[in-house]
Formats: sequence, C-alpha cells, structure tokens
Amino acid sequence: MATHHVRRRHTALAGGLAILALCLGFTVSPASAAPPTPVDYVALGDSYTAGTGAGDLAGPFPAVPCWQSAGGYVDIVDASTRVTLIDNAACHGAFLGPVGTSTPVAQQIAELSGTALNSETDLVSITAGALDAGSGLALQACSTPDTQTCAVIVAGIIQNLGTVEAALEATYQSIQLAAPNATLVVLGYPRLFDPAKGDIVVGGVTVVPVANQILVNQAVDALNATIAKAVAESGTSAVFVDVTKRFTGHAVNSDNPWIVLDLTQPLLDANFHPNDAGHQAYASVMLSSVQLNKLVKR
Repeated sequence: MATHHVRRRHTALAGGLAILALCLGFTVSPASAAPPTPVDYVALGDSYTAGTGAGDLAGPFPAVPCWQSAGGYVDIVDASTRVTLIDNAACHGAFLGPVGTSTPVAQQIAELSGTALNSETDLVSITAGALDAGSGLALQACSTPDTQTCAVIVAGIIQNLGTVEAALEATYQSIQLAAPNATLVVLGYPRLFDPAKGDIVVGGVTVVPVANQILVNQAVDALNATIAKAVAESGTSAVFVDVTKRFTGHAVNSDNPWIVLDLTQPLLDANFHPNDAGHQAYASVMLSSVQLNKLVKR
C-alpha cells in the first residue's frame, strides 16, 4: 500500500515537471538524449539593464566607471531559465556614446566584441537611449510645480529624437555585427506616472502636478516610438519589446508601484527605476518575447 502511494506521488511529480518544462518553452527529451546546451546571454545598456532600483549600487565593475546592482532583470533571467549569463556590461548612467563618466554603450560593445559577443552568442538584451534623449533633464525640470519649464524641456526632447534614433540604429547594427547569430531583444521604458491619481503632494505642497506627469509620459511614449522605429529601420534581426502595458497600474504614484520614487531622497539613484517587482516584470516580458527552445543549442 505504501509503495502504491509513492508511485502515485512520483507520477504526479513527473507530470508536474513535464508541464513546467512545456511552459518554459522546452520539450521533454528521452533520458538517453544529451541535455541541451544553455543559451549564451549577454546584456548591454544603461541603468535599467544594470539593475538600478533592485538593490544598492555596487562598483566599479569590473575595473572601469561602471556601476551595477544585483537582482536586476538580467540576474532574474539568468537564474530562472536555461540561460547562461556570459556578461552583463550595462552601466548605471550609460549614454550611447562617450558622454558623462559611465562606460558608454558603444564602448561596452567594443570591449566585448570577439569575446562575450561572438558568433556563438544566442541572446542579447539592451535598454538604451533615455539619457541621450534627455530623461535626466526632463525629470529634474518636471518634478516641480513649474509646468511651463517642464513643457519646454519635453518639447526639446521630442524634437531631438531623430538624432537619438540614428544613434540607436548604429548601436543595433554594431551588436549584430559582433554577434551575428544572436537574438537581440530591445526593451523599452515604462510610463512613470499615473495622472489619474492626481497631483503628487508632499507636506501640503504639490511636487509633481498632473500636467507635468502627462508631459513626462508623453516623452516616454515618444522615446519608445523612436526606439521601435530604430529597431525596424536598423536592418537587423532586433526585436522591440514594449513594457508599457505590463507596467500599467504600477507607476510611481500608484497603489502598487513597480518603479522607485523616494520623495524624501530626491537625488536617490534608484528613483524612477524599476524596483524588485519591476525587474521581475522586465524579466517576464523579455522571456515571453523570445522562444528559448529555438535558441537552445543541441
């Protein structure tokens, strides 16, 4: 009788594992078959891919001006699937080109070309372009009651997006040249505010009025459209992944935010970046955009 129950539990467990494997995009192989080789994965880009918001910044990494945080979406992808992270070169504060003090995306690609980025690379993910568009300036100007200045800054950002698009196209082309067989997943950015929640008020003072929230969201939408256009016109096999739907209801001023905003620390690096739940969402959206079973080498 005991043996009968053990067999039933083993059968149920085997069935459950088979279902899990199918959900993850893998088929159950015969016991005699060799296990599939893991997907070789490389990550590039700015603070969203560097993990900012998921934990304390840690760096320099490895010996250059590049700051990262553990527990970001890249680490989640690496830990939760049949994926081997070869290198995450993304840096907090990274522009596409040589601007600022952080390692730019162009340098990240150049340093990994021929090593982590090669013909055997299966999967690459990237977030980039927000800083080049002027996100830092917009958030500084719009996180005040001054709607007029916010509107001027956002208009300037949208007007400059053509230049950003050209730089993004060149970036995707450089990645494909370095890793010609890789699937390149280009992730967009979430809307930061939910204007339906009203003005953001601290101590009776309006910090971010609804009008400014709408303007910032318009800038994010325009940037995402630019990224999508750059992907489409890059002549590469890159895939744009929009995250705005996934983050709906989880803006900084929502009841369940997936984006960090600590108004007591306005200069906090993590502000306006995904928190732990936000990075989980990024990982989920990314994995659902690719068919891992087709990337796994056998």
